[in-house]
Amino acid sequence: MAVKKATKRERRRSERVDAKVSMRVEGTHDGGPPQFVTESQNISSSGVYCMASHYLPPLSKVQLTLVMPRIPGHSAGQELIKCDGIVVRCELSKVRKHEHQYELACMFAEIPGERRQLIDEFVTWRNLQSLRNALKATPRRATPAVRKKTTAIRKKTTARRTAAPAAKKRKVAGASRSSR
Repeated sequence: MAVKKATKRERRRSERVDAKVSMRVEGTHDGGPPQFVTESQNISSSGVYCMASHYLPPLSKVQLTLVMPRIPGHSAGQELIKCDGIVVRCELSKVRKHEHQYELACMFAEIPGERRQLIDEFVTWRNLQSLRNALKATPRRATPAVRKKTTAIRKKTTARRTAAPAAKKRKVAGASRSSR
C-alpha cells in the first residue's frame, strides 16, 4: 500500500515579511473597549500579526493604525495607515504565558487600494533587503588564481607532513646500523 506524503500548501495570497511596524489596535472585549499600542511581528498586504495585551474574540472587528516606515526611493516619509480589520486568531502566547500576552492575527477588511499597495511595496522592499543581506553573509567562491594558490599551499603542507616521519625513520634506521 502506498503512503501519501502530506504536503503543506501555503494558503496566503500575499507575500509576508518579518517586520517591526508600530501600530495601535482598537476593539472591544469583555471588560470594555481595549486600545493598545504594539509592534507587528510580520505583515503582508492582506493582514498583520502582532502580540496583544488583551484577548479579542475571533471575527470581531478592530480598527488598526499602522505607522509605515519610509521606503528608500519614495518621496514620502513615515505614513499612517488607518483601516478596519477582522481578528482571525487570538491565542494565549506559548512563549509569554506568565505575561498574559496573546498572539493576534488580523486581516485587513477595508483598506484603500493605494494603502494596500504601499504595504505591498514595503513588504517587497524588506524581502529584497533580506536577500541582499543573505548574499553578503554567504562566502564568495574563490577565483581560479586563488584556488591554484590554495592548492599549492596544501600540497606543500602535505609534503612536509609526510616527509618529516620518513626522515625520522631513516634517522632511526641509520642510528641502529651504526650501533651494530
